[in-house]
Amino acid sequence: MKLHELSPAPGSVKDVKRKGRGAGSGNGKTAGKGHKGQNARSGGGVRPGFEGGQMPLQRRVPKRGFNNIFATKYAAINVSALERFEDGAVVDEKAIIEAGLIKKPLDGIKILGNGELTKKLTVSVAAFSASAKQKIEAAGGKAEVK
Repeated sequence: MKLHELSPAPGSVKDVKRKGRGAGSGNGKTAGKGHKGQNARSGGGVRPGFEGGQMPLQRRVPKRGFNNIFATKYAAINVSALERFEDGAVVDEKAIIEAGLIKKPLDGIKILGNGELTKKLTVSVAAFSASAKQKIEAAGGKAEVK
């Protein structure tokens, strides 16, 4: 294959619509804007979310609660889920994702204390609950905060 033989995939390249280039183009004269009105003017049109003076949706819907944008969101996993790793394994964020326990780590992974653990694991994640840390160490493993 040579450079001059390369071409885009069929159907991936379309001709640009040239507006206001004569009646024969099918988009001449008013260039697809119709006759007069706000949308026909230069700089015309309304801002996103504007509903013609009707109370907009984002103002009609009631406000509920508080969302702290600075909060740390953890992906939570129970101690019982760590049972799938073999004895003596080092369990970190990468290993947990590869095992399919979570899809996205968010701001970090937190191990919670639900369930039992019988294997000796070295777990290195962002956070642990007190009971999870206790259960990992009781099984002879290590709980390391990353």
